[in-house]
Amino acid sequence: MKFCSHCAHPLIVDIPPLDNMPRHICPNCNTIHYENPKIVVCSIPTWETKKETSILLCRRAITPRHGFWTLPGGFMENDETTEQAARRETKEEAGADVKISTLFSLMNLPAYHQVHLFYLAHLENTNFAPGEESLETRLFTENEIPWNQLAFSTIKYALKFYFEDKKKIQKGGDFGFHTLDLTQ
Repeated sequence: MKFCSHCAHPLIVDIPPLDNMPRHICPNCNTIHYENPKIVVCSIPTWETKKETSILLCRRAITPRHGFWTLPGGFMENDETTEQAARRETKEEAGADVKISTLFSLMNLPAYHQVHLFYLAHLENTNFAPGEESLETRLFTENEIPWNQLAFSTIKYALKFYFEDKKKIQKGGDFGFHTLDLTQ
């Protein structure tokens, strides 16, 4: 950031009074420009049959990680809840209608200035299709998931947590809430 978005004056970096972090400050209008982490919201859309559970994945049509598989998700928009963001992203990327269940995982990525949230979700039907940001959408059972072709480490962790919890449910347990700090 080089110029003030309020008055277009060049910015300086300094620690404002009553603060402890360097910030972009406008010496002309005294506006402090805070930079905060971005929130990425994803769903884990499932389709249940009597035999197995499948997860809906999207193959990315955009960078970064073009051609790799991911869960539907993206940056949260202003004026929406995290649950609404998960539903919207699932519709945009996979053309899928989902019923959002519960918040399942929170992963901090401080090096990327991001927080990733994952919601459990149930597909309302199997009418889905790739959106503009996806090359392909497909249901995968646990054994079919292309683990070496997943776009991001957070996707791999979310799926790992999901299938570990799914095994616990078969023994009378329940889905937990998972947190993880990815510092590299």
